[in-house]
Amino acid sequence: MIVLIPAYEPGHRLEPVVVGLFAADPDVEVVVVDDGSGPAFAPTFARVAAAGATVLRHDANRGKAAALRTGLDHALDTHPGDDVVTADADGQHTVRDILRVADALREDAAAATPTLILGCRAFSGRVPLRSRAGNAVARGAFRLAAGWALSDTQTGLRGIPSGLIAWVRDQPGERFALEQNVLLRCRRDGVATREVPIETVYLDGNASSHFRPVIDSLRIMLPLLLFAGSSLLAFALDTVLLLALNALTGMLVPSIIAARVVSATVNFAVNRQVVFRAGNGRRMPRQALRYAVLALALLVSNVVWLDALTRYGLPLVVAKIATEAVLFVTSYGVQRSFVFGAQQDRAELRSGADARHSNRIAAPSRLDANEHPIGRNP
Repeated sequence: MIVLIPAYEPGHRLEPVVVGLFAADPDVEVVVVDDGSGPAFAPTFARVAAAGATVLRHDANRGKAAALRTGLDHALDTHPGDDVVTADADGQHTVRDILRVADALREDAAAATPTLILGCRAFSGRVPLRSRAGNAVARGAFRLAAGWALSDTQTGLRGIPSGLIAWVRDQPGERFALEQNVLLRCRRDGVATREVPIETVYLDGNASSHFRPVIDSLRIMLPLLLFAGSSLLAFALDTVLLLALNALTGMLVPSIIAARVVSATVNFAVNRQVVFRAGNGRRMPRQALRYAVLALALLVSNVVWLDALTRYGLPLVVAKIATEAVLFVTSYGVQRSFVFGAQQDRAELRSGADARHSNRIAAPSRLDANEHPIGRNP
């Protein structure tokens, strides 16, 4: 088991966590990634290395996503088959909670049910208003965008089974977006998750946190915002084509059908490549068929609801807005989970799982000399 800690300008709490992990289990492998913190923080990383951690260094700050990828690459290269626990460097994750997540990974490995473990806080007690509000907004945004509820969408304490390390590493996004995209794509790619309760620890009013509630919550909403943009583009294209074809031919129904076919095709392509990033060529025929079924169902629903609402006395414009709002949310959920969902099979995600060993803690090792880690003596 590897404990991976990305660190940017860490405070004095990083060293006690590393020392505490080694005290709890002398065989633990701790990997700390210095994400371009600069010369002022070199003594901190030197002490962490002296305590026994392997320290990998970025020459300049590249963000948390890059630091995580560096650490995960190290795990894949030097400890193939080992699970990884990621933790933050600001002291919010206690040694006990880190090992609790590690133990949860062991339990799942023994049961042959590899699961992404999420150490989730309850946000009870004295929680800074900024953190409480930010996490509340993030939870609501996440549920709307992902279609499932998670009590702590911002947790950096996660247990990654060995068979999922490459999948996590290859998710898109920089800085905090990588961790969010991992969660947003779990259901789509058939990755199971499990929450493990951990302490809610805030130190110095959470001054060390680099999370920005508004900006990073908007990033969670990005798929939904992209979907809205794609739908607006399809609506505009459909309207322009309808008017143009009707003016040229004078035939309304054929113009409606032709405009809808073209706009739906464009919408399918944009959603597939940009919104849901489901561009696997082998699955395109199945996706196209599912999309066609959905489009037909939405068209029928649109007619039925418009007819019903106007019969009950609602003005056509009000009925149209209400109908489109409901169908928009429905369409997003169906496309996310059904049309473009399940893009990877469990067998693909678990590639390399047979190499997993049953020991909780991996033996320490170092990177090659040309990768310049600093850490425990060989």
